[in-house]
Amino acid sequence: MIWLIRRFGGLVGMVAVVAFFAINLPQTFLTLQNWLNISQQVSMLAVVAATMTVVMVMGDFDLSVGSMASLSGVVVATLFLQGWPIPAAVAAALAVGLIGGLFNGIVVSIVGILPFVATLATLTIFSGLAFLISDGRTIFGRDIPAAFGDFARGGPPIGAVEDRIIVLPNLVIVAAVVVLLIWVVLEQTSYGRRLYAIGGNSEAARLAGVAVRPLRLTAFAFTGVGSALAGLMYASRVASANPTQGDGLMLTAIAAVFLGMTLTRDGQPRVLATLAGVLVLGVLDNGLTQMRVDSYVREVLVGSIILAAVGLSALGRRGIAWR
Repeated sequence: MIWLIRRFGGLVGMVAVVAFFAINLPQTFLTLQNWLNISQQVSMLAVVAATMTVVMVMGDFDLSVGSMASLSGVVVATLFLQGWPIPAAVAAALAVGLIGGLFNGIVVSIVGILPFVATLATLTIFSGLAFLISDGRTIFGRDIPAAFGDFARGGPPIGAVEDRIIVLPNLVIVAAVVVLLIWVVLEQTSYGRRLYAIGGNSEAARLAGVAVRPLRLTAFAFTGVGSALAGLMYASRVASANPTQGDGLMLTAIAAVFLGMTLTRDGQPRVLATLAGVLVLGVLDNGLTQMRVDSYVREVLVGSIILAAVGLSALGRRGIAWR
């Protein structure tokens, strides 16, 4: 019984969720357009969760990802208002994410502050900077280049339905590229293997010659850049930016990683499993929205499902027998 829960519980749960909505929403849920909508809606979360996986591989957390996404969006919008061209403004916003990630890494790996405490503090710092730069207001207007917003709405055509062209959203392509990059880094390089070694036992990894501090620093840099990229994607999608737009990303990204861990044989964070967790959350939100379930009820249901999935996985890994 425990072995079945550990090996197949997460997969069975995912199939059950899709089947439930397919039965209750037969006209809309399984359509290509709906799944493209789901993919676009979760693309920002996929980027943050994928880069969050790099940090969680080591057993760390980054609680500042949401506020960094907000800060990068505010930075790029402000630079647009000052007349910066799109490539320069985007590069500057990504640089802000890199600097913020490196700062987190320095505080955690060199200063030695616990990741939870350190990134909780930088969450407040980045959020405060976003409010200072934007003066606490939403930034939008004609000075934001139309091409910046058009990027999120565009994409290569993949077919046609009733004389309407169906496109693969550019945001989905960006998310797929990021997930693929993180998969290569974690699963196909010695860098990724060293990160997993740190997560297994950092002291043993250090004694084996692994440079623990530099690796932790670079892992947080990954997450900082990913968070900034997600903020740019969101700003492009809505053609505006505000200092709170990324507030929901942090908890949802961590939830996606934990959901993904229920699908892996060893219970470790894996980026493809994280992507599956992202899709589960996206499917839940999409299906419950189509069924017109109140948003507060949706939060309760999604939280309960996450708790149940992670709890059952933990029981299975520890081999606790049912009594």
